[in-house]
Amino acid sequence: MFLDTGYLIALEASDDQHHDEAIQHWRQSVPDISSIVTTTYVFDEVVTFFNSRGHHSKAVEIGRRLLRSPRVEAIRVTDDLFGAGWRRFQERSDKRYSLTDCISFIVVERRRLEEALAFDQHFQQAGYQTLPD
Repeated sequence: MFLDTGYLIALEASDDQHHDEAIQHWRQSVPDISSIVTTTYVFDEVVTFFNSRGHHSKAVEIGRRLLRSPRVEAIRVTDDLFGAGWRRFQERSDKRYSLTDCISFIVVERRRLEEALAFDQHFQQAGYQTLPD
């Protein structure tokens, strides 16, 4: 299962439009998931989001929970992964995918993951199942 930025933000930001849906989904479905994959770029986006809104301690708290969780694997964006994501980004000029999206898609493909915890329509557009539905 891949964990995307928007889902994490929705879980943690009570004013997010998807907050209630994310909380309900997390409580009902995620306890059964033994392995969650994300990237260091997603990690960066989440902690930067909260810090840039004046919530430094929240950013640190979220970062620590992600790094300490035995269920979450934060894949470091290596030169190889960055290069593959950058190539995908350049090839998809007809889409509004971010570089982080493209790197995430590469990870999903390489890990043969079928689902993503995501509210980002780009995951659906790229052909991946997103949860919650």
